[in-house]
Amino acid sequence: MPAIARSEPFREQACTVGVCDGSGWILGPEDVARECECRAQRLKRGRNRGVASVIPPRYRGVSFDRPPVSDMPRDLETKAAVTEVRRFVDELDQRLEAGRGLWLFGDTGTGKTTLAMLVSKAALAAGHSVAIYSLPKLLARIRRTYDSEPGGDSYLAFFERLTSVDLLHIDDLGAEKRSDWVLEQLYALINERYEAQRSVLVTTNLPHEELEEQIGSRTVSRLSQICDEVPLFGNDRRYGKVA
Repeated sequence: MPAIARSEPFREQACTVGVCDGSGWILGPEDVARECECRAQRLKRGRNRGVASVIPPRYRGVSFDRPPVSDMPRDLETKAAVTEVRRFVDELDQRLEAGRGLWLFGDTGTGKTTLAMLVSKAALAAGHSVAIYSLPKLLARIRRTYDSEPGGDSYLAFFERLTSVDLLHIDDLGAEKRSDWVLEQLYALINERYEAQRSVLVTTNLPHEELEEQIGSRTVSRLSQICDEVPLFGNDRRYGKVA
């Protein structure tokens, strides 16, 4: 069998599992090549280019061992939430494989976004594909696909990437002004991930009834079935602290 040439997507990249030479192939006896595990990971990342998957600078250092998260177990109003999020991270591969997600809700400034970013950071570090958006930015990104040039990023292509990543992280669910278009987009997205058993991570300030009023009962019902609900209450930690 002829030598395997390095394809462009893999050129000059280290093997993520430390097995092949970075080409995405392992050469065995009698020059028979087989795919390395890293090849599937890289192809998946390539398919998901075009979705926001970078942790915002403010949250890149989040850790269970650093403030503000390390301080939260001392507060009875947030202790249980940190325990649940840590359990999710410890069981990350199994949770994502099963399509389970998290729904963090409660008062402003109690650490919902920080804990959610910690989960997404862990998922990215473990090699999973993640799309991270605040709801207003996600809807604005969807709207831009309507004006894309021929050959650009179409609505269907972007929607497919959103529904195929291992974890979809939506911050500030319910923060957008209600409209039929917003309800339609959210339902289509959440329903597709619900049916495909793909994990969703959401944060919101709204309780159940208000969230149903804002994004629709069908969407909230599906989130309830695929997400473990994690309440956070207490004082706004942003006053005088980095939250």
